[in-house]
Amino acid sequence: MLLLSKNEKMKADVLLGLQWGDEGKGKIVDVLTPKYDVVARFQGGPNAGHTLEFNGIKHVLHTIPSGIFHENTINLVGNGVVIDPVIFKKEIDALTDMGVDVKKRLVLSRKAHLILPSHRFLDAASETAKGKQKIGSTLKGIGPTYMDKTGRNGLRVGDIFLADFEARYTALVEKHARLLSFHNFEYNLPEAETAWMEGIELLRTMKVTDSEQEVNHHLQQKKRILAEGAQGTLLDIDFGSYPFVTSSSTVSAGACTGLGIAPNRIGEVIGIFKAYCTRVGSGPFPTELFDEDGERLRSVGCEFGATTGRPRRCGWLDLPALRYAIMINGATTLAMMKADVLSGFETIKVCTHYRLPDGSLTDQFPYDVSGKSVTPVYIELQGWQEDLTQLDSTQALPQALHDYIAFVEDALGNEIRIGIVSVGPDRKQTLVRDVIFA
Repeated sequence: MLLLSKNEKMKADVLLGLQWGDEGKGKIVDVLTPKYDVVARFQGGPNAGHTLEFNGIKHVLHTIPSGIFHENTINLVGNGVVIDPVIFKKEIDALTDMGVDVKKRLVLSRKAHLILPSHRFLDAASETAKGKQKIGSTLKGIGPTYMDKTGRNGLRVGDIFLADFEARYTALVEKHARLLSFHNFEYNLPEAETAWMEGIELLRTMKVTDSEQEVNHHLQQKKRILAEGAQGTLLDIDFGSYPFVTSSSTVSAGACTGLGIAPNRIGEVIGIFKAYCTRVGSGPFPTELFDEDGERLRSVGCEFGATTGRPRRCGWLDLPALRYAIMINGATTLAMMKADVLSGFETIKVCTHYRLPDGSLTDQFPYDVSGKSVTPVYIELQGWQEDLTQLDSTQALPQALHDYIAFVEDALGNEIRIGIVSVGPDRKQTLVRDVIFA
């Protein structure tokens, strides 16, 4: 987002979540999009639910980049994304009904993989078989699709234009049928295929490209690119709370493999986090609250999954986890979301360390963060009572919130700054603290 000298190479900025997803990435992408020429999704699929709100209307995007509402922005779905044609068509239809010229603004990678109906059946069968050990899958077929990708069996967007596409599809479905037979799982493939094939026909009318070539061409033309991540760092397949993670690389390195951008072409890394923590589905959550405070966070924050509708687990801000996520991503600036939800608490807790089973303290995110392995150690800070949703500048923030922000920044290290404070869901309820976002 900086001006370049004549010979300096343009770099792509990356925006991603630093917690367990649902941090508010969609809103900040929407807010920042006017600064960019291209917004590109680089991983995940319709398990994402990026919520945007403006003009009193709430919008939830699952596959399409969050810059789609801006007329002059190219929105690119990269090779690292997996696409469900059924959900994709519903998104397109909804946006078209709103007057958005999607076909003009959207480009799809030929190398993005397709989610088949049988992938969703496999997802459901696998989750059912796990019983109490289930990972909390969104049941969108994401995991089985990435398994086929790494197993070199998958179907890609580019395949739908090949003469033998139907044969390729049939072969993969037959493989899935053999796997489903082991689960004794009942399903109706013909019924699901009808809508899926309609989605395929729509995909054939979209602009499809070798996205890695296009992205790098845009960089050569000194166009500004924002890479949009889905889910959150603590759900990363390598660095998250495994096995309760997603199936893709949710960290900044994923922008390289998911778009075809070289590491030395990454510029700013914008990390998004909530002023507290939430998590959907199963898995460890050290600061989770099971009391009235947790219920209050859920109620006031409207903490229900944008994709699944499931209630989110809520807890206090976890600094060891946040510090870990900043390190993994090389985050250069931060956006703190939902500060308004904390209004009304007399005191607010922040986890500064974990106590390990041997009684020692650590401020690092360990291999095992289950309840049996770590106990959060908190510090209490003064809360604030003011309604933040009508404020229009950071100067108007209550002193207790200024102190909260300063404490978090100091605990994370002086090298990184909270550049944005969000005080409501609307794009207008976004307060800027750093010139980089001005």
